[in-house]
Order: sequence, then C-alpha cells, then structure tokens
Amino acid sequence: MHYSLFTALVVLAPVTFALPATPVADANLPGSTANVAGLDAVAKQAGKLYLGTATDNNELSNPQYTAILNAPQMFGQITAENSMKWDATEPQQGVFTFTQGDQIANLATSHGKLLRGHNCVWHQQLPSWVTAGNFNAQQLTAIVQNHCSTLVSHYKGKMIIMSWDVVNEPLNDDGSFRQDVFFNTLGTSYIATALRAAKAADPNAKVYINDFNIEGTGAKATAMKNLVRTLKSQGVPIDGIGLQSHFIVGQVPTTLVQNMQEFTALGVEVAITELDIRMTLPETAALLQQQKQDFQTVISACRQVQGCVGVTLWDFTDKFSFVPSTFPGQGAATPWDQNLVKKPAFDGVVAGFQ
Repeated sequence: MHYSLFTALVVLAPVTFALPATPVADANLPGSTANVAGLDAVAKQAGKLYLGTATDNNELSNPQYTAILNAPQMFGQITAENSMKWDATEPQQGVFTFTQGDQIANLATSHGKLLRGHNCVWHQQLPSWVTAGNFNAQQLTAIVQNHCSTLVSHYKGKMIIMSWDVVNEPLNDDGSFRQDVFFNTLGTSYIATALRAAKAADPNAKVYINDFNIEGTGAKATAMKNLVRTLKSQGVPIDGIGLQSHFIVGQVPTTLVQNMQEFTALGVEVAITELDIRMTLPETAALLQQQKQDFQTVISACRQVQGCVGVTLWDFTDKFSFVPSTFPGQGAATPWDQNLVKKPAFDGVVAGFQ
C-alpha cells in the first residue's frame, strides 16, 4: 500500500500528513473492470437481503480497509469473525465480556448494516473451563442454556440483528456427529438446547445451524437435512442453514442449486455465510479467471434459489483472510487482493447477481 503525501507550514515548521491513496493493482495480473455502486447494491437488485462480509476488531484500525468496509452500498451485512465466540464472550464461567463484540455491533448499527451473530456453540475457541470442566449432563445443559441466552439477549434490540449461527459445525464429513465436549456429554440434545435458548432470548432473530462441506449434495448435506427434519419433528426452532462455502478454485460443487432447493423444501432458509475460494499460490492470470467464474457460479446459485437470503464473504480482502494460516501454500481467496485492490473475482460476484 502506498500513500499520497502533502505538506503544510505551521509556524515555519514543516508538517507532513499521510492520506490514504487509491490502491494500485499488480500490472502483471488482471484486475476488476466492473462499474457498480457496490456489491450490496447489486445483491438487493437481484432480490437478496444483503451481500455482506466478516470483519475482525484488529482490522478496524486500517483506514484503507474501513473505507471499503463502510462504503455506502458495498456491504449490507457484517459478521463478527471472532469477537462473539465463546472464548471471547465468556472466558470465565458466568463472567461475560462484550467489549469487542459490541465494537463490531456498533459499527454495523452506525452504518445501517445487518448483523449476523456468530456463534453460540462451537467445538473450537472454547475456554478451558468448558472443555476441561468435567461437567455432568445436567450441569453442561445449564451452561449451554446460560451462554446462549446471555449472549443472544445482550444483542437483542440493540442493532439490526438478523440471525445467529447458534450451532456451528456439529457434523463430520461422513455425516456423523462431531465428537466434542457437548456431544460426548449430552449427545445430540445440546443442539436443541442451544436453539431453544437462543430463540427464547430473541424471538425475532433467525436461528441457524452453520457448517462446511454441506453446500453440494452428499453424505454430510443429507445428514444435515435429516437433522433439520428431526428438529422440526420435535418442535425445536430452526430457521435456517448456513452454507459456509470455503471452496477451492476449480472445485466448486456442481449441485449447489439442487442442494439449496432441498434444504428450503424442508421449511428453512439458507444463506452463504463464509464465502471464499482459495487457490494454490502463486496467483496466475488463469487461476484468477477461474476464481472469477467460481464466484459467479456460487453467487448465481443463491440468486436462483428464492430461499437463499444472502451471501457473506469471509472477509473481503486477502490481507486479512484466514486461509494462508490455515491452509499452508494456499491463499488469494477473496475478491480484493493484499493491497485492497479489486480482483476479477469482484466481477464474478457482480455477474452472479445479474
């Protein structure tokens, strides 16, 4: 990132100020050519509720980043990437901290954006008092109820909160239930407990189960559909399924539309909640072109299914993507590059909504 400079004389002393400049693309790679008011604008024109992005607290000190994040019509929804998770909100039993989550929520509110709560119950980013507490079933049930209720209640009515990822990643890829402290102690009952507690805390919020590798048809997607059927048969509130959509360039599932339709036929909505499409580095023109097509394919699938309410990017820039640290040797997964320059993938998102 480079900056434009200007100087001014104040009492004969030169003072230099740095202002954000327009990012410059890598001349050796193709860039974006789309000319639109913003991605949220084109999503709404396509009949969707939003095009949004995840963000995190440490990113909000970067003025070039926040200029894009807060630009009118670019993003209509925000997800807190980490600051509403269990370790961030209840680090000690019964002691809740909302400072970082509130920063994200207040940013959304001040710019008129929808907020997605993420998340109530997940097997990762748990404090040790949860994982090593050796709680019995009655105790852990009460802990799940209290955590979900307190977290969701805190944000009730304070902003435009549309939905909560109440239960995150409960399934293995083969469709079996993930072995974690919740399942090992409570079986599948923790899922209903969490959903009921969240819905009771904020009846106006949509309550979701969110997972990866359920975007196309297959064993895991079938297991999730069976879970939805079971929950509904038990009278458990379940409003939506989050399709995380962490994809690989050239490997986007071909059954996205069919799968979304099968979920919505069960009486739930769906949302693409964590979209990125990674590649093996280094970037090449060919990979960027395929990535553009892949983003178009995913967005178009949501556009074609009425019950797909919107799309969230898992951060919008490679500068802050989680991919390189999680998948060594891979990256460049988002529509903006490391220098906050729009890539061909940006055009793919636009084309997918048109």
